[in-house]
Amino acid sequence: MLSEQVYVRLRDAIMRGDYAPGDALKPQELARQQGVSLAVVREALVRVVGEGLADRLPNRGFAVPSFSDRRWQQIAEARRTVEPAVLRMSVERGDVDWEARVRAAHHRLARTPPYPRGESEHYSEAWSEAHRVFHRTLLEGCGNPVLLETFDRMWTAGELARRWSAHRDPGRDGVGEHRRLEEAALARDADAAAELLTRHLTQTAAALTDGAHYDAAKRPE
Repeated sequence: MLSEQVYVRLRDAIMRGDYAPGDALKPQELARQQGVSLAVVREALVRVVGEGLADRLPNRGFAVPSFSDRRWQQIAEARRTVEPAVLRMSVERGDVDWEARVRAAHHRLARTPPYPRGESEHYSEAWSEAHRVFHRTLLEGCGNPVLLETFDRMWTAGELARRWSAHRDPGRDGVGEHRRLEEAALARDADAAAELLTRHLTQTAAALTDGAHYDAAKRPE
């Protein structure tokens, strides 16, 4: 489907950093670049707005979200409010198949190198996807698709912040944090799992806020 292709290209371009925070997303220009109609482009833009990857500005069209600590603090607050509660439900409701998926997702995450070869400070695509799948799988035992859709939206918006400000944090034991989350979930300790997830999300938010930077000069050409 043409609109799906345009949406995927636009979403990937935003996530890659082809656009700087605050850059305008001009429908006419995008339509010309991709050789499609304005209607198709506008449909794609509405979808990325729905994911938190773009803003619809009154009388000003569309734009990539501006980079601000306040925005990411709001995302972090939302995640700390919603995700631990959903994890509690997941631990209480998840069946044996859910347990197996959690174990498999953690195994994949633990075995995937977080950084590509070389000195890149940004997480690899493979690790980022394994990370997303692990966190989502932890929550899937809740059995509530509306809550999982909420997670998906918050994750995507938070992942954009991570792509802009990701940096190495040698003092943080991310591997241990994820392992303890898996262990608490599979031990059916809802209190411990929720507390660990809250702490994990708080540390992530602090790292993104305290280390936030974006150098437009480093954007891919």
